Amino acid sequence: MASRPNILVRLWLGFWRGVTALRMAVFNILFLVVLALVIGLIIRGGDKLVIEDDTTLVLQPAGFIVEEYSGSAIERALQEALGQPLQETRKRDLLAVLDQAAEDDRITQVLIDVDRLLGMGTGSMREINEALVRFRESGKPIIAYGGFMTQGQYFFASLADEIWLDHEGAILIEGYSRFRNFYREGLDKIGVEVNLFQTGDYKSAMEPWQRSDMSEADREASLHFLSGLWQEYLDIVARNRGMPVEVLVDLVENFPAYLAEAEGNFGELALEKGLVDRLVSRPELRAEMAQRGAPDDNGSFRQVGHTTFLQPPTPKILPGDQVAVIVAEGLITEGNQPPGTIGSESTSRKIRQAARDDNVKAVVLRVNSGGGSAFASEIIRRELVALRDAGKPVVVSMGNVAASGGYWIAMGADEVWANPATVTGSIGVIGFFPTFEETLSRIGIHTDGVGTTPLAGAFRADRSLNEELRSILDTFINAAYVDFLSLVAEHRQMSVEAVREVAQGRVWTGAQALEFGLVDQLGGLEEAIASAARIAGLGDDFRVTYVEPELTGWQRFLADLGANALLRAGLEPEMSRLFNVLPAGLRQNIAEDLQIVFEATRSGRPGIMAHCLCEAPM
Repeated sequence: MASRPNILVRLWLGFWRGVTALRMAVFNILFLVVLALVIGLIIRGGDKLVIEDDTTLVLQPAGFIVEEYSGSAIERALQEALGQPLQETRKRDLLAVLDQAAEDDRITQVLIDVDRLLGMGTGSMREINEALVRFRESGKPIIAYGGFMTQGQYFFASLADEIWLDHEGAILIEGYSRFRNFYREGLDKIGVEVNLFQTGDYKSAMEPWQRSDMSEADREASLHFLSGLWQEYLDIVARNRGMPVEVLVDLVENFPAYLAEAEGNFGELALEKGLVDRLVSRPELRAEMAQRGAPDDNGSFRQVGHTTFLQPPTPKILPGDQVAVIVAEGLITEGNQPPGTIGSESTSRKIRQAARDDNVKAVVLRVNSGGGSAFASEIIRRELVALRDAGKPVVVSMGNVAASGGYWIAMGADEVWANPATVTGSIGVIGFFPTFEETLSRIGIHTDGVGTTPLAGAFRADRSLNEELRSILDTFINAAYVDFLSLVAEHRQMSVEAVREVAQGRVWTGAQALEFGLVDQLGGLEEAIASAARIAGLGDDFRVTYVEPELTGWQRFLADLGANALLRAGLEPEMSRLFNVLPAGLRQNIAEDLQIVFEATRSGRPGIMAHCLCEAPM
């Protein structure tokens, strides 16, 4: 009788069989996913878009309107293949669709459906408004329809010639606010010591980790810039609806009383106050749109969605002069980062890519960021300066927000354009390093040892910050703030003291920033592109291209796909167990706060941050 292998051999063989089975399962899943994507592309590629006369273009933005999609194209393709709703709509696609539809005689009207829209920033509001103003010159009517319209949805709807609301619908305009979660008391309960070093009386980004409420300085500054954004919203909506601003303000501020008078009928109140033009149901909407345009074979109206109508982008390799647009959106961090996050390496690579392209004569950097790593911000700024020194003009176009680190990188440009409703400024620097000595001691874990110098082991998170390191960090942060002030003074041709007056970490709107000389012009991306072309002496004969990441091949695709899948599998259950009793929106807010801290300290050293945590309200 054959003897059985010993226990070690059996354990090894069992382990190896398990690894083999796991490897085969992973690659089988990847193969099936790729196969599904290929089949989907073949099926979709075989259908040629046919648009008949009297067709209605349906704009139905989904999720949040963004400058650049977050995550990889593969992730979006997987979402689409699995039938999952997309949570983002790229703004430039909406603008391109409107420009194409204005010239297409087959498109006779536009329907804006806002029900799937979750929000957009204040800067995006104005640029979309200007695109629809241009579209109206074609003489084609625009109808907006929705059920329960929130503030951002109603703004989008107000851009139409007529607003139709569902009979059971409602409109809720609440104004802008800035409320944050404050963690000081909770951190005290678990023994976390927060070591914070900051510059400027108004640099409040990390206040929640040291306080349990908003400081008076932050309250004053926040209300100031929010009031400016709110006035911008009111002015545009009132103008679009042809009503005095005072009427809209009165309705918003006394809404409970007006709703009580209307006996709780939101729709009738909206109709009476001129917020909407008609109350219609979905069947009535379809019938009316068919009558104004043309019916289809399904009992509805002849229509094409904006994602289907959008013409494919122009190929990357183009002859002739170009103005290249580089999108810098999201948290500014070190290293290589996916779209939706600004990485010092990945964003710098795009800048160098534009520098190498002889067809690119000027560059517009579209910044939509509240900041992040000060070190990463400086790397990107220097790349922009190098691009300028190479003879290519650089213009920065600020989106919804370009503050702190987002403002820092803008100092590498020849010219800075801001939207009147851009959130900008926040010139200041923060140092942040939490330690957990007390937290660990509460569960019986203590740290002790020796070092050859007072600084040896000082960066350990399981020890309290010693005085030598505290002094070093305090000196370093103040020096970094002086460097920031000096950069702004140099690039904006101001004295350091003049910059200090409007710095201190204070946040401004784009219109306010122009008054203080922090930006050059007010306008959107189109105006910034035109200005870049003018500086480069291109006249009107140039193309606009977007600099996208260079392809890295099939292996990178598989690596990205596998890494993202493992990350989700590893993190989401933990987050779910931790926050399963909280509403989704609150979970997201806390997760975003934690991400800032994680990015600031993941290297094991104190995080030197230029961040405002002041993203424009949606």
